[in-house]
Amino acid sequence: MNAKLKNILCVEDEPEMIDLMRLILGRRGFEVKGASGGIEGLRMIREDLPDLVLLDLMMPDMDGWEVYQQMKADEKTKHIPVIVVTAKAQSIDKVLGLHIAKVDDYLAKPFSPQDLLSSVERVLKTKS
Repeated sequence: MNAKLKNILCVEDEPEMIDLMRLILGRRGFEVKGASGGIEGLRMIREDLPDLVLLDLMMPDMDGWEVYQQMKADEKTKHIPVIVVTAKAQSIDKVLGLHIAKVDDYLAKPFSPQDLLSSVERVLKTKS
């Protein structure tokens, strides 16, 4: 897989987390953009059509589930894979995310750089 062609959008209300993901994934050749909340994230998803979205659930303006539902309801964006990255990591949330909402993966904060890379590469390989 050629990571250099892959654009990833990180929808996250903590700038430090966006920077961390950009650092980890940028070393592998991914281009990572950040959106500081759900409303901005949804706008960027529709404009840029990224190859993958890393989506936080708990954001002040629009929560991640709302962003996800709007993405999946839109013909232009419903094919874009989503990895939920959240501190809300109880097993019920993971079950809801993976089996009911059908997100592509679910990563609990804090995560290791290897966990993030493995998840991103696995999801992109599956979807390509």
